[in-house]
Parts: sequence; C-alpha cells; structure tokens
Amino acid sequence: MKPITDPRPSGHRILAIARRLAPFVVLVAVAAAGWYGYRRWRGGPSAISYTTTAVARSTVLQTVTSSGTLSPVVRSTVGSQVSGRITEILVDFNDHVSRGQVLARLDKQLLAGQVSQAEARLTSARAELSRAQATAANARLNHDRMVKQLAAGVVAASEVDDAKASRLVAEAAIASARSSIVEAQAAVTNARTNLAYTTITAPIDGVIISRSVDAGQTVAASLQAPELFVIAGDLKKMELHASVAEADVGQLADGMRVELAFDAFPDRTFAGEVKQVRNQATTTQNVVTYDAVVAVDNPDGVLRPGMTATATFVVAEAKDVLVVPAKALRYRPASAARTTSGAAAGSGRGGLGRTGQGGSAAGGAPRPRTGAESGRRGPSPAVWVLRAGVPVRVAVETGLSDGNDTAIVGGELAEGDQVITADSSAKTATGAAGAAGAAGGSSRRSGSGGRPAGPPSLF
Repeated sequence: MKPITDPRPSGHRILAIARRLAPFVVLVAVAAAGWYGYRRWRGGPSAISYTTTAVARSTVLQTVTSSGTLSPVVRSTVGSQVSGRITEILVDFNDHVSRGQVLARLDKQLLAGQVSQAEARLTSARAELSRAQATAANARLNHDRMVKQLAAGVVAASEVDDAKASRLVAEAAIASARSSIVEAQAAVTNARTNLAYTTITAPIDGVIISRSVDAGQTVAASLQAPELFVIAGDLKKMELHASVAEADVGQLADGMRVELAFDAFPDRTFAGEVKQVRNQATTTQNVVTYDAVVAVDNPDGVLRPGMTATATFVVAEAKDVLVVPAKALRYRPASAARTTSGAAAGSGRGGLGRTGQGGSAAGGAPRPRTGAESGRRGPSPAVWVLRAGVPVRVAVETGLSDGNDTAIVGGELAEGDQVITADSSAKTATGAAGAAGAAGGSSRRSGSGGRPAGPPSLF
C-alpha cells in the first residue's frame, strides 16, 4: 500500500496549519490580557513607588507681589527765574552739594544795567520829592501872607482862594513824589533780585543726579523755569512707588513689612515698610492700580534712584510651623478606600480611626467618606503618609499657604512624617475634582466591606 502524499506544496501546508491554530492563539492572548487587566484592577502584585516629602518646620508667608521704581524721598529741581547765557558751571553729576552752594552763574551784564536804570529812577524820584516839598513850602507862605493882607483889606478874597488852591496842589505833589519813590525803590529791589538770580545755588543738601545745561548755553525763562539741575536729598532714605492691582490693594496696610529684590543685587534682599497706600487710582488699558509708597533704608548707598524692584508685601506670616507641599493635600491614591480600610485594620495609626466619621460598612469596619459624602459634609483636609510602605490617611488642619507650601496648625501629623505627593500609578487622582471622582468611582464598585464586587469586563 502506497503512502498518501499531499500534492500541495509545503507552503500551502504551513498556511493551513496556521489557520487552524489562529483561533487558539487569539484566545490565549485575550485570556492573558484579561488576567493582566484583572490583576491591575485588583491592585495586582506590582509594586507602586511613592514620591514623598519629609514634614519639617519652617515659615510660611502669605504675600502680595508687585513691582515699582525707586526714588529719593526728597527731590528738588533747580531752575532759573531769569534768562541769560550760562557763563560758569561749578558742579557735575554725583557731586555732593550743601544748601546755598553755588551751582552755576549766568551773564550779569544785562541785569546789572537794569539795576543801574532802576537806581537812577529812584534818585530822580527823590529829587522830585524835594522839589515838590519846596514848592509846597512856598505855597503855604504865600497863602498865609494873603490871609493877613485880606484882614487888612489890602487884597481881595479871590486872591486868598487862589493862594489856598496853589498850596493844596503843592501838597498833593509831595504825596505823588513819595509814591514815585516807593515805586522806584520796588524797581530797584526787583532788579537787584534778578541780578542775584544769575547765581544758581542749591536749595537743599543732597547729590546732583541730573545736569541739563553746559557753559555757554542760553537759558530762556519765559512761561516756565527751565530745568538746570536735579538734586536728590539723603539717599540713605529712599522710597519705592509700587503699582498694586485693585484685587490686592485691600490686603495692604501702613507699616506692613516688604521684601525688595533688585536685578542689580540678585543675591541680596532689602527690607522696606509700607509708608502710604494712596487713594488715587491709575487706569491703564482697563487695569486699575494704586500707588503703594514703600520706605526703603539704603545705609550703604548701593541703591540708586530709578532702579526697578520686585516688592513682596508680607500680608501674614506663620513661623516655626509644620509645612507640607500643597500638592500633598491634593494627592489621593487610586485605591484610597481599600488602602485606608486595610491600614486601619492593621495599624490603627494616624487618622485611620477618624475615618469612621464617614459611616461604617456592612461588616462594621470604618470606611472613608465617598466623594459625594465629602462634598455634602465638608471634611477636614488630609494628607497621606507612607508608613511601613502603606499609605495612611492623616487628617490635618491647614493654615497659611503661599501656593507651594501649606502650614499645618492641627491634626496628628508629626515632624519627620513622609507625606506622599505622587505615585507611579496611572490611576492617581490629584486635585479636588480628581479626588472626588476617584472616591465616587470606588464606592460604586464596592460591595460589603469595601471589596470589589467582581472583575472588570474584558470586552
């Protein structure tokens, strides 16, 4: 009997075998995937790594940040009240000057001529007074003589009246001459004052921070006095004008501590104090800001007018308190309910005993509040602490927060505890919404005692 041979080529035989085995391969792959998914859903044996931070004591600041420009407390602009050509400049930038010190001089020739003219007019007015007084004296004598002659019947009464009128006119001329003298004296005073203005002096003690003229330049003082110099007062006492947004200005108060950072000194922080929060608002592109004046000490004189600073207003401060990262308060394990129940049964440490406030499961064991219950009852904040490799929920009372760190003012958290901020599980929920969603999802999947009701569907 001859063996039966397959007339088809070997390639066709391999393809036929592969077709027969394909359903078995797919079934095995689906079963493996289902088992892997089930183990993942149950927590599986795979280890989860946690990112932790040690609880330590520190200081937490609640602050408002703004920026501003540094300026001297006293700033004097020196100008010229008279016009003229500058003949001499006696100071330069950064020179220290004292009050009354000569800074510059203007050409005096024109103003000196005006003084001479005013003095000549004064002399003429005084001479006119002397003439008026002599005329008045003669008019009085003539009038007195006419009165005596009228009594003797020598002259007519009309002549006596004419003499009296001449006397009154002469006396009025005296008053006019005296007023002319006063006017001439005022003109002399003005001319001499303008001549004195040709010498520019410092009105205060300080430092020259600006010089706008040079020798030989003509100064025209018409409607507004030209700016020649700017003198800053004592640079050891300066002030910062910071623009604070209207949303933050309500937190500021006089005397509040301020920390200042300047780009010129990146490794140094300067201290300041709120001197005044001005009521005048400034609106720029619909943004309303207020000017906060900060007093700044500059004992070594390193700060210069015009420097820009970042001002941090210390609204509140908590010293020597337990501090945890803010993200530790937002962290929640994906299997929070199962982990908390198991940890409570095993150790009973930390905040595990407090989870019973949320109610008890069918088996009587404490269980954490679900997301819906937390929203209704408003639970206190909590962190998760890694103890013996197991996340343990610890209820805390929070204080100040700067956005990155939060002060812990109450609860069972201790210094040195390792609070969890993240883990390697893809199911970790962070944020309030994520935590509530994770808790709500686990409660829907829970049966009695918080155990899963069954494996997830593979399809």
